[in-house]
Amino acid sequence: MNIALQRTFVAACLIILLSAGCSSLMATPIKKILDNPRDYSNKSVTVSGEVTELFSLFVIKYFVVKDGSGEIIVVSQNPLPAKGSKITVKGTVQEAFSLGDQQLLVIMEKE
Repeated sequence: MNIALQRTFVAACLIILLSAGCSSLMATPIKKILDNPRDYSNKSVTVSGEVTELFSLFVIKYFVVKDGSGEIIVVSQNPLPAKGSKITVKGTVQEAFSLGDQQLLVIMEKE
């Protein structure tokens, strides 16, 4: 193999490895979801941020993720993360309720 072809191969491998290992870089900003609810309704998204609140009552469990642009509720069937932890979550955007001009969007975490 010549040197130019080897360099191209190595560069392609590095790009693949970096993109696979950096899921938080592929995260959707929370503000973008909140500002464009119709674009994200029933769509799968990934968000990253800090867990700021936790709630668990019988069968309902959720936590709040805050990134630099906003915060959103994540409903989960999984064990809740620790408050203050950095997390990347994948799930589906759902409208929890809408009343007049008020709307609550949540992410239903994938199991």
